[in-house]
Amino acid sequence: MPGTESKSVVEMLQGCMDNNRDAQRKLYQHFYGYAMSVCVRYSKDAEEAREVLNDGFMKVFTRLEQYDRTKPFKGWIRRIMINTALDNFRHNLKHYHAADLETTPAPADTADVVSDLNYEYLMSLIQQLSPAYRTVFNLYVIDGYTHEEIGEMLGISPGTSKSNLSKARANLREVLKKNRVDEVEQYI
Repeated sequence: MPGTESKSVVEMLQGCMDNNRDAQRKLYQHFYGYAMSVCVRYSKDAEEAREVLNDGFMKVFTRLEQYDRTKPFKGWIRRIMINTALDNFRHNLKHYHAADLETTPAPADTADVVSDLNYEYLMSLIQQLSPAYRTVFNLYVIDGYTHEEIGEMLGISPGTSKSNLSKARANLREVLKKNRVDEVEQYI
């Protein structure tokens, strides 16, 4: 693992390859925060995010021999966590209820309030989106995938991906607009 990882990470990875439980625990603890930050973006709540995280780490430990040691481990683990979250989404798709087009709120006026938001507040807003909208929003806006790549990952057309992104943005704008009105009204 020349030059891509710290010595402690290299030692933990080697221990994991040798099925050393202590090394697995240390690797889990070392990357827990980072992996959880990825999982929570694709999950409806913290409990689901923990399930995705644990499933993802199981994949990490069972597929460690597939890791390309010439590339950063953090990128590899990120990819596994995203794919595990997408697997969870596809598995639970039958339980999610898609919003009816007639009940979807109309797009709100664009406002540049995103720069005023803190991370936790923004994440709580994203988690309020429907699972399909939330997944496409995260993949496109945060993780930088194209609509074609998203379509392949989720088994939808690029047009559906674009539509879901547009609706997710509109829903976020509407919530932000409503929250801003609520803030003003509490001071009147």
